Amino acid sequence: MGGFTGAGWADILLIVVVALGAIVAGLYFLNRWASRRVTEQQDVVEKTKQAASIYVIDKRRDKAANVNLPKVVMDNLPRMSRFMKMYFVKAKIGPQIMTLMCEKTVYNALDVKKTFQVELAGIYIAHVKGMKTKYELKQAKKKKQQQAKEKAGKKAG
Repeated sequence: MGGFTGAGWADILLIVVVALGAIVAGLYFLNRWASRRVTEQQDVVEKTKQAASIYVIDKRRDKAANVNLPKVVMDNLPRMSRFMKMYFVKAKIGPQIMTLMCEKTVYNALDVKKTFQVELAGIYIAHVKGMKTKYELKQAKKKKQQQAKEKAGKKAG
């Protein structure tokens, strides 16, 4: 009977191991490249950020194409960012109304129809003054959960 001829199981295993090694190496170098870019961008933000007072008119998570961003900004956005949903805040800065970009933590810290002291780097909200760090937020969440447990224990007892 004509069984499986040609490459044996050892050859197939070798090919799989080499392919996995190539994938891991590619991901490693891609990660190094991406982390280097993030560090460079954070350095630029740190150098250019300015304190400002903003009044938040509206905030939403949307694609950059659906938001009124200046043409210069749209041209400089990476191609992938144009199709991704990002966090945008429409705010009044002095007499001017602008659409600003931010990260999720900053987006969650801002409330609509309120004034905030922020650090701006161009149209990017880098930080909200008085915003808690991730560690402080975790501690506050743990404290609330513990208080809820104690309250439930008192009601049951």
